[in-house]
Amino acid sequence: MNAIIKDRKGFFTEKLTDYSQLVKLRLTLLVVFSSVIGYLFAGVNVNLISILLLSVAGILVTGSANAINEILEKDSDALMNRTASRPIPTGRMSIAEAAVFAGIAGIIGILIFSVIFNPIAGIVSALSLLLYGFVYTPLKKISSIAVFIGAIPGALPPAIGYIAATGHIDQIALILFGIQFFWQFSHFWAIAWVSYDDYLKADIMLLPDSNGRTKQSAIYALIYTLALIPLGLVPYAMGIVGIYGTVILTLTAIYFSYLALLLVVKCDVASARKLMFGSFLYLPVVQLAILFDKIK
Repeated sequence: MNAIIKDRKGFFTEKLTDYSQLVKLRLTLLVVFSSVIGYLFAGVNVNLISILLLSVAGILVTGSANAINEILEKDSDALMNRTASRPIPTGRMSIAEAAVFAGIAGIIGILIFSVIFNPIAGIVSALSLLLYGFVYTPLKKISSIAVFIGAIPGALPPAIGYIAATGHIDQIALILFGIQFFWQFSHFWAIAWVSYDDYLKADIMLLPDSNGRTKQSAIYALIYTLALIPLGLVPYAMGIVGIYGTVILTLTAIYFSYLALLLVVKCDVASARKLMFGSFLYLPVVQLAILFDKIK
């Protein structure tokens, strides 16, 4: 009996690990964090139950999109070191199982957004799922324009959270979207630079220069980080964010740009890795600064 119980625990633990890899759990939680920030920023009907429901809906929709991504990229994932251990390419999970999960999770998540919150939030979340799963994913093997397409669903989470709270799309939703949209490019390109050799095995090109790790690719990354500096002043100009939040937005964007400038100067993997980690730091710092400056 103890052996049977132990085997069952092992099975469920392995399955839980497989599903956490299928939905890219760390990425999904970052997406949900952005969505919750947008919801709290709206300051409408803020309560624990709503935040929990928003988080569940976000996990389901994002998890569904990531599962679709892994289904469509199963052959590419098998070729790359960073993805070869995922459940589908290793055979630990069938395509049918992953597809059933993706379908059920996506539908339930969109329904929560639509029914519990409002139809506009449901529509935008569905658009995000479709763009990421069925446009961005296959486009990665065709053209680096995929980064632009991927930046749209990647930037929608804070806007979706805001829309879920307010029921409409306004200038604030667009600002939340815009900051995360411009952030996406340097974030994507830093990862693509660091993992360039791995992506090359799967014939995936995400860097803006078709020649790969070049100064031109680095310059593009710098341009988009520099764009975050004036963009960070827009919320203050509109009276949405105060001076303290604006100072943090500006200083963070300047530091982010400095990391991109280092990549332009050195054009090496070490600088790209610094830019990548800087991108991970930039977004939560900026979003928390905007939120706390509003509610203080």
